[in-house]
Amino acid sequence: MLLPGNGSAGWAELLESNRSEADGGSGPEAVIVPVVFGLIFVVGVVGNFLVIVVIGKASYSGGEGGGGGGGLKRSGSPTNVFILNLSVADLSFLLFCVPFQATIYSLPEWVFGAFLCKFGHYFSTVSMLVSIFTLIAMSVDRYIAVVHSKKSPCVRNRRNALTGVCVIWTLSLVCSVPVAQHQVLTNHPNAPNSTFCWEKWSGASKHTYKVTILLIGYLLPLMLISCCYTKVLVHLHKKMKNMSKKSERSKRKTAQTVLLVITAFTICWMPHHIIAMWVEFGTFPLNDASFAFRIVSHCLSYGNSCVNPVLYAFLSENFRKACRQVFTCCLLFPTPPKGKMVRLRMETFSTTHSTTNI
Repeated sequence: MLLPGNGSAGWAELLESNRSEADGGSGPEAVIVPVVFGLIFVVGVVGNFLVIVVIGKASYSGGEGGGGGGGLKRSGSPTNVFILNLSVADLSFLLFCVPFQATIYSLPEWVFGAFLCKFGHYFSTVSMLVSIFTLIAMSVDRYIAVVHSKKSPCVRNRRNALTGVCVIWTLSLVCSVPVAQHQVLTNHPNAPNSTFCWEKWSGASKHTYKVTILLIGYLLPLMLISCCYTKVLVHLHKKMKNMSKKSERSKRKTAQTVLLVITAFTICWMPHHIIAMWVEFGTFPLNDASFAFRIVSHCLSYGNSCVNPVLYAFLSENFRKACRQVFTCCLLFPTPPKGKMVRLRMETFSTTHSTTNI
């Protein structure tokens, strides 16, 4: 994930030449890139952590409150299980990818050892796939909840959601194994005393793997997410033709949110996969423009983990209310009074037939 596999030597030379500008001083990327990555890291970690805390606190409060099983059931709804899993995956992606990536531009060599060379790349790929697969699961969940609302209780339950999460993690862990197998510590002729963490892999098997990741990690998810949400919008349009102005406003808000979800996923991951395919099947130019393009692709892919909490949680007015309530309780009332519970309605794609609570 950090450097293109068959162009590692070229990238090392380009990076070294950029670092050697200004009479041996560090190039601007040695400062700018870590700062930008740091901002993305902080925003993403805080956003995803808040989502985890709010959902976790609401679950705890629901279990303690007088509502008992009702509150707990709401807090374990499929939508909230997937949102929690998405935040965990995005948080893991930021923690395992961004700090290591920043050192590529700021340090002269890999300093974290052989284990983190393999595990860091492996788990960043795992968390990337978990995040993307969870987005698919959430779009399917919304489709079932809205379009097949009468039958949805049979399918949309906590047990099935947890089973889906287990399947998502298992597939991601298995699909990422080749990454760990082919990440190695090596030297470069221009820097024989330095150690680099590179992908050492070539041949048809590598081509097949890269294309597979493109398909399961971008093209198919984009098609499935677009298809599910398009069907949701068509269904809402038919249902709300004769409804009130408030429902009409809700339909427009849903359409805008759906458009944001699809656009964010498309834009954030497209540059990453363009570079991966260009490096694999073409001749990716090694110059300042391509260097900058690669940095932008990193920023966008990491930025998706910052955008997800906003799109799937903070755009909900009720989530924002629950967030304020949770942190007000934490500051003023460390132990929630008995009979009180934090409830949250996730209405991002809800209709009168489909409302999910924490």
